[in-house]
Amino acid sequence: MEREGHKNSANSIKVRDKELRRWQDAFTSIAGVYLCCLDMSGEKISDFSGSPLEVSTIKKAVDDIHIRNIFQRVTEGDLEDQAVERTLIPNLRIAAVAAKVEGKAKLVWIICGVIKDIEYEPDLYDVEPITDFPHIITEKEFYNILDFVRITTVAMVRAKKTEDDAAASTAENFKRSEDFKVSFHRAEIMTEIVSLLDSDDEIEVIMLQILQKICDYLGISNSFITRMHQEDNLMDVIVQWKCDGAYNVFEETEDLERCWFIGSSQMVAVSGSTTMNAGEREQLEDLGVYAVVAAPIVIADQIPFYACFAETKENREWIVNDIKFINDSIKILQNIITKRIQRNSIASSFNSLEAVLDNVGSAIYVRCMKTDELLFANRSLKKHFAKELQKNTLKDLFEGNIPPRSHSGNYEIYYEAKDRWFDLYYTRIKWVDGRLVSLCAIYEITEKKIYQKRIEQQAYTDFLTGLYNRLCCERDLVTYVEQAKKNNTKGMLMYLDLDDFKKINDGLGHQYGDVLLQDISSAIKSIDGVQNSCYRMGGDEFVIIVPPESYDRVDSILEEIKRAFATPWYLKDGDYYCTMSMGIVEFPTAGDTVEELIRKSDIAMYEAKKSGKNRISQYSESIDASTIRRLDMEKAMYKAVEDSCNEFEVYYQPILQIDDKDQLVAAEAFVRWDSRTLGIVSPAEFLSLAEYLGLINPIGEYVLRRATKQCGRWSKKLKRKMKVHVNMSVVQLMQPDISAKIGEALEEAGIGPDQLILDVGEALTMNNTERTKGAIEKISEMGVMLSLDDFGTGYSSLSGLRAYPFAVVKIDRTITSELGKENYAASLVQSLMDLSGAINAEVCVEGIEKKQQLNVLKDLNVPLAQGQYFSEPLNAADFEKKFVK
Repeated sequence: MEREGHKNSANSIKVRDKELRRWQDAFTSIAGVYLCCLDMSGEKISDFSGSPLEVSTIKKAVDDIHIRNIFQRVTEGDLEDQAVERTLIPNLRIAAVAAKVEGKAKLVWIICGVIKDIEYEPDLYDVEPITDFPHIITEKEFYNILDFVRITTVAMVRAKKTEDDAAASTAENFKRSEDFKVSFHRAEIMTEIVSLLDSDDEIEVIMLQILQKICDYLGISNSFITRMHQEDNLMDVIVQWKCDGAYNVFEETEDLERCWFIGSSQMVAVSGSTTMNAGEREQLEDLGVYAVVAAPIVIADQIPFYACFAETKENREWIVNDIKFINDSIKILQNIITKRIQRNSIASSFNSLEAVLDNVGSAIYVRCMKTDELLFANRSLKKHFAKELQKNTLKDLFEGNIPPRSHSGNYEIYYEAKDRWFDLYYTRIKWVDGRLVSLCAIYEITEKKIYQKRIEQQAYTDFLTGLYNRLCCERDLVTYVEQAKKNNTKGMLMYLDLDDFKKINDGLGHQYGDVLLQDISSAIKSIDGVQNSCYRMGGDEFVIIVPPESYDRVDSILEEIKRAFATPWYLKDGDYYCTMSMGIVEFPTAGDTVEELIRKSDIAMYEAKKSGKNRISQYSESIDASTIRRLDMEKAMYKAVEDSCNEFEVYYQPILQIDDKDQLVAAEAFVRWDSRTLGIVSPAEFLSLAEYLGLINPIGEYVLRRATKQCGRWSKKLKRKMKVHVNMSVVQLMQPDISAKIGEALEEAGIGPDQLILDVGEALTMNNTERTKGAIEKISEMGVMLSLDDFGTGYSSLSGLRAYPFAVVKIDRTITSELGKENYAASLVQSLMDLSGAINAEVCVEGIEKKQQLNVLKDLNVPLAQGQYFSEPLNAADFEKKFVK
């Protein structure tokens, strides 16, 4: 199977998305699990099936990282093709089932199940188990489902059927499992059958239509109506219906031997488990029938006809709802036949119809479209809407929203007086006396609406603290702003961030960090005036909205917040203080949109932190522009790193061996940032911020991988080894896995370690710790070389060069600028050249801008140089055009 519209490798399989989704949805409904399908690369072929609210709950407990990890368990080795893991919810399990052929995964199902008999320790979970899902299964059923999915999927893969065959196979595999219709659809079918009461078609045509509707609804393959002979024990087949792919039960239709299951005054249901004698079983086999229901059609106390519903494809065990639906439908057919026989007896027809509609599960009434007269109300409607019947308010209550030209449809109604919800299905038909009527069927759905409201509430609540979440904050803020604008009042948005929360989290453990967040949440939501407008925005950030009706208490609210944070919090084994920085902004005076108000409160909060933390700062237009710029850069940089560092680009400046040929021997890599929101940001601005935010490591790793790959590409094109210099900070060198990351980059690029030179600053010579030495030793053992960058600008001395095994020493441009002007510059270069042999290092001079400077270096026999004289830093494409020929 291959996913339609996508061409994969030869190992892929074909999947028709729509058919796969149909199978998946059906299986979800039948088996009581939630599943989605991934292809061999881990990309989703289909998303989770099931109710959007149920799926939303599952996705919160099972994120993409969890799915990726369990996917890798069953696809990256030969040992597992099925795995089950726990989730954040105690009784929710996630499983991966791989369909493997010749040891390779072709298709992977991610299956989630809510288990009712699972054992777990409540103390290990922060959330309660799921109890209100419609599908809750046993652990044994869950594992049986996994085995079934794996076996079935492997069979489909091996068969490699065409798209149509795959869809047919999927339908066949699951045909034995009944897909029961909801009560609303059942009543809809019943209403369609009732509408045939006024049909002028031939009675045989009406019979066939009713048989088809019953069989389509219940999923029955064959049906027929027989007429009994009065004079002998024979019968005739009046009409037969069959589904696609089935055969008629009878080839001949007249003077047939009466079947043994036909003739009773009661309905007869026969299935594979029914006790039968040999002759009875033989007759069913001759007819090709596995299961059958025979219903007598009573006309004037006689039984001239029998309606039979037969399953000829597979065995079927009839259930009570099947029998009841058939019985209700046959009563309507009896009424139609009686109406034809006694066309002039309207009263007789109405009594039969009334008997049927009185036994339908929903409340039904019929109203004349011309006179508004209530022609009929069934037993259920009289029971539940007696007052409305007495006051004649049914039309106003239920039909007020029906479009003028609409003949049928449905919608929800909230009945405020009863505090109940109802579904209304309406249709216009001709009544038994020929009048045009509106037939309305009413179903109570209050429990369903309560469940939906509960799920929606969960979607707006932070599960750890119980406060409302960001989604709810943005929704409520819109309402409060509109309220303030409408009534010409004010409100306030307070954006609160905990100071140094990470220290408590790391020092005491995340579990105590969570306790602190819960205690803080309880404290702020108990403040009078904001009890229902406190929100956790994520991490250690909170928002408090002072609604317009509480704005007169804003000063006391602020004091209570300060007082809450002036009190120590008891954690683990003692009292701990945790302060906060808060930014506040008024609305609608300072802004009237969610985005604007949150941004301004965030800026004010950052100003409070910048001023020393443990402060409250109100937004004003006079806030330092550098604060706003810094905040914008922080957010933009986080987003850029989350987007795989794609906004960053690597530029290259050539390093030449300065002799008669001035040959290219290396390139130095520089990172540039073209932000989607800020535009071009200079390295002087963002590199120090990256180190402060702890983002220098992912950015540095990105530059390392890009630079080594370009080095490999250009070496192949030049047909000789060239080297690449990559700047690396002490922070990066201190990563415990830095040597492994360097090794991975070299392997991916296909270059040797002797082609990579790491440029480090002079600060490294001052950081002569055991940890630093250990990191440098590991890198040197790999064969990767070090270069001391910007020599002559600060701390470095000639003796400092011996601290580490530098292969290259780069003289800073501040020295280079004095070449040809001041003698000390040439003397310093000469001294370093004299020393280079002793320390086994080459000398490279940076910042060459003039021919005169180059000539001085050649006279001093300096081997390497770089600078604007040769080229400014270029992007990879321009560098290749100019230097890689």
